[in-house]
Amino acid sequence: MKKTYLHQAHIDAGAKMVDFGGWDMPINYGSQIEEHHAVRQDKGMFDVSHMTIVDLKGPESELFLLKILANDARKLTDGKALYSTMLNEKGGIIDDLITYKRGDNNYRIVVNAGTREKDLAWFEKQIKTFDASITERPKVAMLAVQGPNAITACLTVLPTDIATTLSTLKKFCAIDDEGYFIGRTGYTGEDGVEILVPEDKVIDLWNKLIEAGVKPCGLGARDTLRLEAGMHLYGQDMNEEITPLECGLGWTVRKEDFNFIGADALTALRTQGITKKMTGVVLTERRILRHNQELVDENGLTGIITSGSFSPSAEVAIGMAIVDKNMGKNVKVKIRKKELAVKCIKLPFVRNGKVLIEK
Repeated sequence: MKKTYLHQAHIDAGAKMVDFGGWDMPINYGSQIEEHHAVRQDKGMFDVSHMTIVDLKGPESELFLLKILANDARKLTDGKALYSTMLNEKGGIIDDLITYKRGDNNYRIVVNAGTREKDLAWFEKQIKTFDASITERPKVAMLAVQGPNAITACLTVLPTDIATTLSTLKKFCAIDDEGYFIGRTGYTGEDGVEILVPEDKVIDLWNKLIEAGVKPCGLGARDTLRLEAGMHLYGQDMNEEITPLECGLGWTVRKEDFNFIGADALTALRTQGITKKMTGVVLTERRILRHNQELVDENGLTGIITSGSFSPSAEVAIGMAIVDKNMGKNVKVKIRKKELAVKCIKLPFVRNGKVLIEK
């Protein structure tokens, strides 16, 4: 299995390591629940160096992004970030990613670890007709420091000039200076940053953050945090067989200049009528919602759980589900041979530490 530069640091910290898409990664450091609460209530950090980082440069870089992204790259100004889906010709989602603008004809793209090979192949295939180039940055490490007190902790360990800029940095903006690339972004529903540094600097940064009281957290807590925040996981809540219009990501699709890959398929889908939607699901009984469990309402309309788990913040079972757009109120989930009543609610379940589920 592949290892990040922090692999030994995880083992030294007592992490339980698991195979995550071919990477040997920490699932937790003893208690996933404690790590979850640390991020919701204080501060925690994740090694996300398995993510794929590529740089895009060239005179036609923006035109390339307008072709491959459903969202509008023209929104980007220097130092800004953009979340988008990337679609195939049928409108299915190849991946979701974040693009940062670093300057004129200069962009940085962060894509999922599990989709690295197909994403890079897609980039190379589509860029052939553009005056631009893609370069992977495998020697760049990435830490996600998240939680209501995450920024404050980062200010104490970063160089003075960087810290000064970070103190006023707005969300979905980035700092690109002195070897640090810092985006005010994350995957937890809490405030925080994602810090990209050369691999040989990441151990020192990791240790300084621990000294500042930042709790190391594993991928287990990262998953429950993102689920509570209603954030999609590629391969579960979206894939190449589902369009963004059907899984709650229609907001990532630009409304004008439909010239991106997959646009024709989305136009056809709108004309035919969208029959699916994404919803939140809550189960109050002592069971856990899991991926691929079936949902059915009183009229026989169906749906499927795409992501599910126990919510440490709300202390109930929660899930994200793609269902028939006319799904009624009396919905049941099939768990083994039983049908248990669930409640469909609007996502997210938790926002900025506040539980939004009505009891």
